[in-house]
Amino acid sequence: MNGTVVTFFIIKGISDIPILQTLTFLLVLLIYVIILGGNLTIFIVVCLDPHLHTPMYFFLCNLSILDISSSTVTLHKTLSSFLSGDKAVSSHVCISQMFIFIALVGNELMMLTAMSYDRYVAVCNPLHYSSVMGPGLCAALACTCWLFGFIESTPLFILIYRFSCYKSNIINHFFCDIVPIMKLTCSDTSLTNLLIFVCGLFLSIFPFLFTFTPYIFIIAAILKIRSSSGKQKAFYTCSSHLTVVILLYVTLICQYMRPVSMDNLESSKLFSLFNTAAVPLLNPLIYSLKNKDVKSALTRGVCHQKITYCLTACFGPY
Repeated sequence: MNGTVVTFFIIKGISDIPILQTLTFLLVLLIYVIILGGNLTIFIVVCLDPHLHTPMYFFLCNLSILDISSSTVTLHKTLSSFLSGDKAVSSHVCISQMFIFIALVGNELMMLTAMSYDRYVAVCNPLHYSSVMGPGLCAALACTCWLFGFIESTPLFILIYRFSCYKSNIINHFFCDIVPIMKLTCSDTSLTNLLIFVCGLFLSIFPFLFTFTPYIFIIAAILKIRSSSGKQKAFYTCSSHLTVVILLYVTLICQYMRPVSMDNLESSKLFSLFNTAAVPLLNPLIYSLKNKDVKSALTRGVCHQKITYCLTACFGPY
């Protein structure tokens, strides 16, 4: 099939309808501000409150950073193109954006796996929790999670970077995702498809198994607890994490593992928007609204600010 060398791509965006573009921009901007505000709030509160200096909240801080990074990588072009009117992006930047997004998704899946192991130790081996989940192990797990996605995605990035021709340079998406790029290229994609399949195993199935398997033991341990209050407390410590895990995996399955008959770029954009905007938006809400420790830390912070304000108003700076 005929094609040409492409030096830049045109990102069509979320909507082509002029009337909806302003509404889309305002909606995306609002979502992005809430994502930044919610995740930064969790990060700052966890860092400043000594009561939250535990492995669970250490991983939650890393998850907040990942959510901010993934939403920034994918949504910034939608926002900037509306303001500047320039929808063009160089091919190098486009493919780099795709690589970073895939890597961040892999990192987040691995981070949720580490959080699952943390919950397993907390519920199934509570007496040795402090000794098992020490600072050294937590730091090692976090570093492994951050490196995993980037290392795993590098071979795929190299192959796509070497694509020599494309049928068109117009990407029917709001960022450079792998699906629309693969549909546009006229280069040989046999090796790339094989590598995508292999990467899919490591970036989805293996983290999926290592994330949900501990919950089999967690549920078994909860069922052995005699008191209803004990069962409720044990389940409460895991419910927020499990909700986030299910939400992310369902979104990714709908986005990348649909039947061929249901595969089209318009529906892919909707699932991508939910994955890159709604999931990072809901994560801080799920953890803050359902978590007594975070709400208590926020209350302590608000009370401290009120006391400081009152003292300053009455007696001046001190």
